[in-house]
Amino acid sequence: MISLIRVKKDEEAVLHNLMQFYIYEFNKYIPLKLEMNGSYKNFNLERYWDDPNYHAYFVKLHEEYIGFALVASSAENSPNVIEEFFIIQKYKGHGYGKEVAQNLFNMFPGKWRISQIEKNLPAKAFWRSVISNYTNGKFEESIDENQRTIQVFDTMEINQTS
Repeated sequence: MISLIRVKKDEEAVLHNLMQFYIYEFNKYIPLKLEMNGSYKNFNLERYWDDPNYHAYFVKLHEEYIGFALVASSAENSPNVIEEFFIIQKYKGHGYGKEVAQNLFNMFPGKWRISQIEKNLPAKAFWRSVISNYTNGKFEESIDENQRTIQVFDTMEINQTS
């Protein structure tokens, strides 16, 4: 069974450990250097404990960590955003990422904006498929000034027309 578990401040080190795998895989698309200690630089995660509009979740399959999701929930005139999303390699292709994404869309109703860097073809394919399935094709896609692919949709519109 897949579950989303809110990351507590005292679990930040576990999240940073999972993020090392994420950064390693992401390194295919944007080259990043290892720090002098042999690991990638940690993300600054303070806002996930200090700001009520930022949410960090572990993704667990039964009791095993298999990924994480970092979400910025909508605030005045800004949509919900998946800032970072990761399922470890051995669990990709089993539908867990799709289930997690849909759970997040349900947890944070309203407008969403999902982005992927242009070179990350697997991420673009994943999000197009998940969003198209979730919205019955009712989403907009564009490329922004930074050459990122952007999908925009509103769960309130989807739920009203379903």
